[in-house]
Amino acid sequence: MDTATTSAYDEVRTAPRALATEAVHAGRDDLARQGLHAPPIDLSTTYPSYDSRAEAARIDAFAADGADPVGPPVYGRLGNPTVARFETALARLEGTESAVAFASGMAALSAVLLAVPHLRPGPAGEASAAAGPRHVVAVRPLYGCSDHLLTAGLLGTEVTWTDPDGIAGALRPDTGLVMVESPANPTLAELDLRAVARACGEVPLLADNTFATPVLQRPAEQGARLVLHSATKYLGGHGDVLAGVVACDEELAGRLRRIRFATGGVLHPLAGYLLLRGLATLPVRVRAASANAAELARRLAADPRVARVSYPRLGGAMIAFEVHGDPHEVISRVRLVTPAVSLGSVDTLIQHPASISHRIVDAEDRRGAGVSDRLLRLSVGLEDVDDLWADLDRALGQPVRTPVPLREAVG
Repeated sequence: MDTATTSAYDEVRTAPRALATEAVHAGRDDLARQGLHAPPIDLSTTYPSYDSRAEAARIDAFAADGADPVGPPVYGRLGNPTVARFETALARLEGTESAVAFASGMAALSAVLLAVPHLRPGPAGEASAAAGPRHVVAVRPLYGCSDHLLTAGLLGTEVTWTDPDGIAGALRPDTGLVMVESPANPTLAELDLRAVARACGEVPLLADNTFATPVLQRPAEQGARLVLHSATKYLGGHGDVLAGVVACDEELAGRLRRIRFATGGVLHPLAGYLLLRGLATLPVRVRAASANAAELARRLAADPRVARVSYPRLGGAMIAFEVHGDPHEVISRVRLVTPAVSLGSVDTLIQHPASISHRIVDAEDRRGAGVSDRLLRLSVGLEDVDDLWADLDRALGQPVRTPVPLREAVG
């Protein structure tokens, strides 16, 4: 490719593009120049090098700031070319400088929490690494395992739970992170992320964007410094990959890469390939599933067997609803809808959060966050909406005149 062609190519590549275009092309911009159409999968765990001095220099550079090594890859735990394509694409979709992928959403959150002492600038502009607990301010509800990881202090965290209006008052000099999820799992409560970011001041805000995806919301544009995804869900989109990713600025990405290298929570290259493929259809899938969800939410809200329906104002494919009857019976009677944990797949899933996704959260805290024992969470897929409604209608059973006592939820 001559210089003029390369210049024209780079100009097109860097021009502003719509999200749907980015979803298809980001992370793949170099393929045509290589004579490729589909991205290759690099499964190597290690890479030959006859220049050990240059290899040492690349490792030293990585150790200094966590930047991706310049030149040939060194070792799979430092980085992988296929995974890097997914990271590039996700960062473009979220509007951040960088993204760092991990083996699961919880591995991604764990890396952020391990980085907490280094996230907030100190008085002299240096990263604070003060001894003592990693103090985090968080707003419930969060995904149940995220809640548990913070509350149990498994990574040395001390958490202050508050409502959105109490964030500023909960901050301390040693606070390293504020964490929120909007729409929240599983109640779909929504936050004003701009207001939350203002309340955080200099403390970095981590927003879990798993439910909304960058198709519906880009938290970095509203002031979040870190954007978390369980990529297992909508980003993969087909229920066949476990992954997590944090989109952020390059400074924080470097810290997260070093933690990933030290702790080993790396994403497998095949998972990186599947995620990159999933991103290409993300806008189409989210919009189609959201249309189904909006219609099902409307029908559920009008049904006398349903006590309450929550559906986000920004849309999306998730519905939370409470039934007058026994939610366990609803779960047992679905046939087209799949009774399973997780969400964001092409098929529709239903689960009882108090029994599964949020079972690990203390019952009083769970209910205080709006996760009642009668709440069901529906992840709406791409099936025909009338077929989905027929299955839900059958599963809801006959109307009950008086709400029946709910038997003890089982784990």
